[in-house]
Amino acid sequence: MASPGAVLLSEWTKIKTVRSTVVTLLIAFVVTVGLGAVVCLVANSQWNTMSDKDKLTFDPVSTAFSGILLGQLALIVFAVLVVGNEYSSGMIRVTLAAVPQRGTLLLAKAAVVVALALPVSLVTSFVTFFLGQALLGDHGTSLGDPHVLRAVLGLALYMTFIALLSLGVGFMLRKPVLSLGLLMPFFFLISPILSAVPKVKSVAHYFPDSAGSQMVSVVGSSDIPYGPVTAFFVCLAWALVCLVGGWSLLKRRDA
Repeated sequence: MASPGAVLLSEWTKIKTVRSTVVTLLIAFVVTVGLGAVVCLVANSQWNTMSDKDKLTFDPVSTAFSGILLGQLALIVFAVLVVGNEYSSGMIRVTLAAVPQRGTLLLAKAAVVVALALPVSLVTSFVTFFLGQALLGDHGTSLGDPHVLRAVLGLALYMTFIALLSLGVGFMLRKPVLSLGLLMPFFFLISPILSAVPKVKSVAHYFPDSAGSQMVSVVGSSDIPYGPVTAFFVCLAWALVCLVGGWSLLKRRDA
């Protein structure tokens, strides 16, 4: 029976030696920073053409974080491949033979995902913020202004929650294509569409991306009936539910 420390070390070794780990995390950083910079440049250049209402409600922080819409997709791929690669290659049989304690295996993978995703997310959020505010010029804000630091840290936490959520889905569906085929349409199509449908948007407000938008915003959306603290727990709940679902299926079925 493998010890938790040995399992954790094994998972860390496997993940850090796979090229897709570095590539996907780098893409998450580049896309989030790059797209946010472009949006800030456009916003600054078009400031004089904006209406007074838009100027009053302008949120320089969420503007800088516009790139998260695409950046989170790279994190989804990263987390799905952490477990999906083993199922695709058949190595999961070797892993489960060495680590029959399936809960320990899932927790070890989750810990390594957090150990990689959280630092990358923190660097991404701070670099995105400072670059975005520099490009916004006089229309930007500073880290010491009310709620700004909370929003910057909120982006890092949201990105980490998305990675954990995706890991749980990866364990549930096992195949990367199936996992990505569910997660990407959900974040790109289903959630945005349902958020615009009057009869179901009250439910869509509790989807992880809607909660995430509250976490990374200083102003916040008046349509969403809760603030950033509740949004944190909504995203945490989604991540935990997916991980528990992954653990439940993992312990009941063969590789």
